[in-house]
Amino acid sequence: MKNLMLLALGTVALASCAPMMAPAYTLTPQSGAPAGITPVGTVSASKDATTTTTTAKVSGLAANTYYVAHYHKMGMANTDPCRSAGPLIMSSMIVGQTDAGGTLTLTGSVATADIASATYFNIHTSKDSMGTPGDGGVTCTSVTP
Repeated sequence: MKNLMLLALGTVALASCAPMMAPAYTLTPQSGAPAGITPVGTVSASKDATTTTTTAKVSGLAANTYYVAHYHKMGMANTDPCRSAGPLIMSSMIVGQTDAGGTLTLTGSVATADIASATYFNIHTSKDSMGTPGDGGVTCTSVTP
């Protein structure tokens, strides 16, 4: 009986250390997307005590092209977070390149406190491998940190 009790307590203790999964968010195309691309994808995040790891998977983008993604705070331009033109949260920046078929997978980690006030996550075409945005955004989703 003691062994079963210890096993149960150990399981609860380990479960409390495991990362928590947030729901997957569906990305929607933005009006500023370059002609000829039709982005479709999702963003998900997992959290532990101090860090959020974000993964975005998108298809329908330009082949062999750099993209940059980041979280944003709410802006004043619109009540829709993705159209609000809010300030970006630089520490959340993730840069990656699509494959020959126009598919992109981005994964990055950031301090959870840095994105506590985030209201949306968007992806831009990048001018370079350093993540300089090349447009107002190609795809976006509202988020709840």
